[in-house]
Amino acid sequence: MQFDDDAALDTSEVQDNRGGARGGIPGGGKTVGGGVVGLLVVIASVVFGVDPGLLSSGGTSDSAARSGGSQGVAPGDLAANCRTGADANKKDDCRIVAVVDSVQAFWKQTETAAGKSYTQAPTLLFTDRVNTGCGEATSEVGPFYCSADDKVYLDLGFFDELTGKFGAKGGPFAEAYVIAHEYGHHIQDLSGTISRGSGQGENSGSVKLELQADCYAGVWTHHATTTPDPASGKPLITDLTRADITVGLDAAAAVGDDRIQQKYQGKVTPDTWTHGSSAQRQQWFTKGYTSGAVSACDTFA
Repeated sequence: MQFDDDAALDTSEVQDNRGGARGGIPGGGKTVGGGVVGLLVVIASVVFGVDPGLLSSGGTSDSAARSGGSQGVAPGDLAANCRTGADANKKDDCRIVAVVDSVQAFWKQTETAAGKSYTQAPTLLFTDRVNTGCGEATSEVGPFYCSADDKVYLDLGFFDELTGKFGAKGGPFAEAYVIAHEYGHHIQDLSGTISRGSGQGENSGSVKLELQADCYAGVWTHHATTTPDPASGKPLITDLTRADITVGLDAAAAVGDDRIQQKYQGKVTPDTWTHGSSAQRQQWFTKGYTSGAVSACDTFA
């Protein structure tokens, strides 16, 4: 995945709270996703008998280790260090900014599945734990979207867990898939579909909601190299290869309910699924990617 070196990044769409204030403030709204894993990790601790601490990055709370690595930038310096697509091609944090910019530019021009105007939703980067409109959350839940404050929450350390704990190949487009999935939940929120995601089981509303978000991620991917950057009028993403799509599909499979259950409880119990199987997640991402149509993503039909 490559970005236009000369493109200007809009860092206002990413709020950097890594190493920021802590403490819990109960909230309302719906927390969904963990796009890829999200609340599945917490559910694992209850249903599977797995300690969420076992799924964190080696139990570390070291902020530097969870903030983008050697190719990242210091917390709070996004505006100064992430100015162009060239920065996104070099630095992990700046790549996150570029992906968020691209995803939101696409949905802005496409509007929502219900035809309503798109409302910008920032991504907030955090370390270890964070206060949200939906209450306090920790890194163990993975990336997630909160409907109460219309934000995507992401601890960059999750991408290390995606490869180390869940066995995904990882890489830039695997990260982009995660982000695009979370913005799929924002589209569901704007469209009113988010209220249909509840329950457990392979045919539950929760699974259908997650699979639809996977499909929406695929739709964005289909259009990623042709979506114009609002500032320049040129696509921010200049190249997506078949190899990029393959790692995205690999990430989707790595966090299927069946694969996680087999790994952590030694058996598969479809009646407790909340996100869908590996095959389902790949299937719906592929459907969105090949069709490029929001209308192809009706998992509730």
